[in-house]
Amino acid sequence: MGLALATTFGLAAWIVLWAIGWKSIDAFLITTVIITLGATAKLLAPYLPNRE
Repeated sequence: MGLALATTFGLAAWIVLWAIGWKSIDAFLITTVIITLGATAKLLAPYLPNRE
């Protein structure tokens, strides 16, 4: 669920930043960072202490 939220938020941020005048590649790089952080958190969650 968290990865879907990160992806949705990232794509919404991309559209908003692109609409206010940022270059599309700059806005997409921010989206890519958000999605990568969400995927990293999802992959690392089982290895955190006190998680079963």
